[in-house]
Amino acid sequence: MIKSQRWFVVGLLFLAGVVNYLDRAALSIAAPLIQKDLHFTHAQMGVVFSSFFIGYALFNFVGGVLSDKIGAKKVFGGAMGIWSLFCGATALASSLVSLIVLRVLFGMGEGPFSSSNSKMVNNWFPRREVASAIGVISSGTPLGGALAGPIVGFMAIQFGWRWAFVIIMVIGLAWLVLWTFATTEHPQENKRVSRNELALIVAGQQTDVSMEQGAHGEKAGLGFYLRQPLILATAFAFFSYNYVLFFFLSWFPTYLTEAHHMSLRDMSFATVIPWLLGSIGLAAGGFITDAILRFTGKPLLSRRLVLSVCLGIAALCVAFAGRVQTTQGAVALMSVTIFFLYVTGSVYWAVIQDTVRRENVGGVGGFVHLLANLAGVIGPAVTGFIVEATHGAYGAAFVLAGVVAVLGALCAFIWIREPRHAGRGVMQARPAEARASTR
Repeated sequence: MIKSQRWFVVGLLFLAGVVNYLDRAALSIAAPLIQKDLHFTHAQMGVVFSSFFIGYALFNFVGGVLSDKIGAKKVFGGAMGIWSLFCGATALASSLVSLIVLRVLFGMGEGPFSSSNSKMVNNWFPRREVASAIGVISSGTPLGGALAGPIVGFMAIQFGWRWAFVIIMVIGLAWLVLWTFATTEHPQENKRVSRNELALIVAGQQTDVSMEQGAHGEKAGLGFYLRQPLILATAFAFFSYNYVLFFFLSWFPTYLTEAHHMSLRDMSFATVIPWLLGSIGLAAGGFITDAILRFTGKPLLSRRLVLSVCLGIAALCVAFAGRVQTTQGAVALMSVTIFFLYVTGSVYWAVIQDTVRRENVGGVGGFVHLLANLAGVIGPAVTGFIVEATHGAYGAAFVLAGVVAVLGALCAFIWIREPRHAGRGVMQARPAEARASTR
């Protein structure tokens, strides 16, 4: 795996994921200091958290479409440069309006992250490995969240919260230099790819997806996919995943400092535990669903099982996390929530890879990600208003997150199935090859 160029690309994207969530989690870690410095209420802080997702959700789709048209390498590199610069510019915020504007622009920069790295995986990997590759890449994001606690917490205490954003910007720009000179859009363009590896990639991509044509035989295009119940169900399940994730990302650090009276230093280290378990869950989830796929030969069955079971467990845990009286209990339940939530993290993208033509993977992925990230626009703001209305109580917000996750699990279980009119799926077409395949 280490000598493989396709896994080297995954390694770079993994590091980008670390930087991505280091950038994104910095605001929630520094939130108590920012809230005090700029005199924000809980409702105002909730609006600040949500403002990021206005730009982010829109550019999920824009970034996906651009990845199909001009290439994922260019889009991903441009996104890293833009979001790094606006992360650093957060240090210039002096009012509610200026911070909201900077967070919207920061979100626009981060928007293409997932759809463009999914497109890179589609370019570089045989289909039987896509969930595993996306899982490894995605596991970098909670690792970045874990590092954000001690790193941002230390810098905020020692130098002030503004300097934390400037230093993180420098890290992102350094990664961009490496990405620019070490990668190519396709393996065929990369001189370091061996003949054997190129043959493996090309052979593994020469299989039909499960929705290559519409019900009447027409060639499937972007508009066709965006109307499919399976795609919309995947988007809603992804929405529920994001609702819980962004509730945790935005408000859990503040919850620990207010409801459990933790210091900024102790909170910074306590939040590491859920993120580390989440990183393990994300990496494992892709391998688990690909293993079920190889055993059954049915890609959407493997995806449906992982989504419905793990989202259901996460829903129960998050609903109870706000009801426990001890700090240890709250952190433990939230850690279990994040682990099972993140097991599903690569599966939404795998469903798209299983069902969508290569020419439309970026656009469809961006559309699904756009709908999913509306949870980021809604969730943090709703939580802020709930806490404000209940005079600092968080219990109802935790329960609401659990209810949303239950609905997502049910949606995945009911609608993520092989389309009735579709031909044979990706791995169904060659079940013997799928079961015998090895990395």
